[in-house]
Amino acid sequence: MPGERLTQQDRRQIAAGLAHGHTYAAIARRLGRPTSTVTREVMRNGGPHAYHPERAQRAGEGRTRRRASAPRASAPAPGGHDPRTVERVSAHLADQMVLSGLPQMMARVMAALFTTDSGSLTSAELVRLLRVSPASISKAVGYLEAQELIRRERDPRRRADLYVIDDRTWYHAMIASARLASLVATGAHDGARALGPDSPAGSRLENLGRFIISVNEDLVRSAEHWSRVYFPRDS
Repeated sequence: MPGERLTQQDRRQIAAGLAHGHTYAAIARRLGRPTSTVTREVMRNGGPHAYHPERAQRAGEGRTRRRASAPRASAPAPGGHDPRTVERVSAHLADQMVLSGLPQMMARVMAALFTTDSGSLTSAELVRLLRVSPASISKAVGYLEAQELIRRERDPRRRADLYVIDDRTWYHAMIASARLASLVATGAHDGARALGPDSPAGSRLENLGRFIISVNEDLVRSAEHWSRVYFPRDS
């Protein structure tokens, strides 16, 4: 049972459990499934507030058809990797990124780039590799560029844009996240001054701002240190 694909009835039970406010673990116990299976199913299909069992069933059937129709190359992929191994690693990495909060299509693009030896792919290559529409890739790479998770480079040999990921990708993402969090800290401090730091709400906001600033300082300092340790040539 744990290794089998989710059925439509399973998905209806997941939807019912979410509607009643049950935890993923409780829903998984009722289904006899690992908690990670239920968590992954919900997050890849809209999250707990937008999960719809029939829509999730159609998406699951579509993934099964794509896997069944995908060519099974016997020759190693460039770099000597078995294409099936690369596909499995990429799918697993994408699932973990979805669980961390990254939208599914964006996670699949990120995982594809991380598991490609070159660390770069064109839009056309991503379309073929992920078997999705050009519009889906365009939306995904636009989002990832805005989040500073990938960058765009021009490949003059092919006259095409390359989408590139490098070793310091997560460092840049952490710094970008810290900048966004600092905006929240500023808003909290402004609110504390407006409401008065001696009021319960003002005190709460003041502590929130201080907490964010302190964590941000530790995060940036740690990210800079470990980027120099692991990526010295790029620092």
